[in-house]
Amino acid sequence: FALSKEERSSQDEKRKKSEAHPVRAMHRASSMLSTVRGVPLAVRPKLVVSAPAVSMVTRKFPRPLKTKQKGIDILHDPLWNKGMGFDETERDRLNLRGLLPPRVKTIADQERRAIAQIRKQPDDVTKNMYLQELHNRNETLYHGILVKYIEELAPIVYTPTVGVVCEEFGSQFRRARGMYFSRNDRGHFAQMVHNWPHDSVHIIVVTDGSRILGLGDLGAYGMGIPIGKLALYCAAGGLAPHRVLPVVLDVGTNNDKLLNDPDYIGVAQKRLDNDEYYDMIDEFMEAVFDRWPGCVVQFEDFETSKAIPLLAKYRHRYRCFNDDIQGTGCVTLAGIISSAKQAGVKLTDLSFMCAGAGSAGLGVCKQIVDGMVEAGLSREEAMSRFVICTSIGALGKADGTYGDPNLKRGINEERLEWVNPVVPDGMPMEEVVKTFKPMCLLGLAAQDGGLFTEKMVSSMLDYCDRPMVMPMSNPTAKHECTPAQAYEWTKGKAVVATGSPFDPVTLPDGKVMVPSQCNNMYVFPGIGLAASVAGVKEITDKMLYKAAVACAESMTEAEKAEGRTFPSIKRIRDVSHAVACAVIQEALDSGLTTKFTRLNMSPEEIQDLVARKMYNPTYSPLVDSS
Repeated sequence: FALSKEERSSQDEKRKKSEAHPVRAMHRASSMLSTVRGVPLAVRPKLVVSAPAVSMVTRKFPRPLKTKQKGIDILHDPLWNKGMGFDETERDRLNLRGLLPPRVKTIADQERRAIAQIRKQPDDVTKNMYLQELHNRNETLYHGILVKYIEELAPIVYTPTVGVVCEEFGSQFRRARGMYFSRNDRGHFAQMVHNWPHDSVHIIVVTDGSRILGLGDLGAYGMGIPIGKLALYCAAGGLAPHRVLPVVLDVGTNNDKLLNDPDYIGVAQKRLDNDEYYDMIDEFMEAVFDRWPGCVVQFEDFETSKAIPLLAKYRHRYRCFNDDIQGTGCVTLAGIISSAKQAGVKLTDLSFMCAGAGSAGLGVCKQIVDGMVEAGLSREEAMSRFVICTSIGALGKADGTYGDPNLKRGINEERLEWVNPVVPDGMPMEEVVKTFKPMCLLGLAAQDGGLFTEKMVSSMLDYCDRPMVMPMSNPTAKHECTPAQAYEWTKGKAVVATGSPFDPVTLPDGKVMVPSQCNNMYVFPGIGLAASVAGVKEITDKMLYKAAVACAESMTEAEKAEGRTFPSIKRIRDVSHAVACAVIQEALDSGLTTKFTRLNMSPEEIQDLVARKMYNPTYSPLVDSS
């Protein structure tokens, strides 16, 4: 059977057209490749490429974003606004021509100008106000300079400056940000959440304003805390700003000054308590998880008497955690693991004397115990490594040696489990150091400064080469000792971590030591990022332990040589990436992920996934969605 000349010509023409078609050509090439390698593409093992450094994981060409807004409206929306960063074609597409000065600026140009303006401000509070105004105008630029100058700006955006910002929140109020759920809105929370314009909220930071830093009850003025915290989530943890939500639960205030303040923005009534209070929290939790079932709720600055039962009630029902309890404990554990490595010992070798027996301090100690158990000790053995000291001496056996002052005053159930029979009840801290020989002094008392004396600290050299000294109380005036004192009293041998930032210390031999601040910022952005990326069902104690280990292992040799116990804040995004990867790996191993369930994901695949999900504040091209 033979084709005519005309038929052959027709088939040749069809073949040429088929070869020219891009989709058919791709299928044909794939088929040929499979044939050459002898393995069908569908079953060929996936090639895994190790993730480069976090800062290098960027698209070669930015993905355009669609916006329904045009003209002056887009300039008034901080999520979309670029100011003079809109290029010529965007100005035409989005009806912006003539609404902006003619010159086009890059985001680098704008960052350079913004940081110069910030540095001209006379004090940190004024700098914070400038940053707030920038936040309200251009969120991409705001987060861009936070990322670029994080070491300089983090103390301005959050602690210690945010405390003053909260106190002046009413008088400085300019623009609403976040959501306020008040006692006057009871019964409407489920409808209110739909007033928020974004359908994909990943992280909610919520406070009831009852214990704002060391300032106490600031009621609705506490909104400065969630706003500042979420700025760090975006800059340090790579959460996109449209995926976060700051919230105040306004249950009232017991602060008489605020109740009589004409500028107060909240409900000027005494706080709800007991069943009314807890019912309101229930309504809030149900409403936000109905609206955003994949979100993470972080409780922030709730008074301890409420924070502990709320965490116990919700942690296994909802995706949530308390940064003051779990975050502080986790980052303290990270500092202890790092300090132990510098001292040449293991976590399981350590013993502790803790100054402070409040609920928050005991929560930190519990998390350290959990870490020691994960590292191999029994819980009983780990608990025996602690002597807890109240304002009237050690919690110990009642043998009358020091008059048993804690027993006479009454030891509540929370403290009872920390009674260590190795020391007498009421033993002074200097005697505890002498007899119990702790390798680490933990300061969590939040009392007047100076609890750690020269005699206490210097005597530690009698039994350990590198004493670990951790004065963690805030603010600076309440520190148990300063880093300079710890170095001086131990001839430069102390390993120091603090609760507030301190300047580097120059030793007599000229060596400069850099004491690290034990800052929750090292862990909470990574934990939130992991929960967001993987849809972690709940945040377990083991995840917190893995986060602490990952943070400690992020240290470089150069940082260790400077005496640091935490990485440089300049590398905070790398630390958050490492923490997120460790938490996701633990979630996978425990079967607690919802967004993917493949148990055999390699570490490289997890690293690449997290890096690709991290928000980088750069301008994307905008196109009209109509």
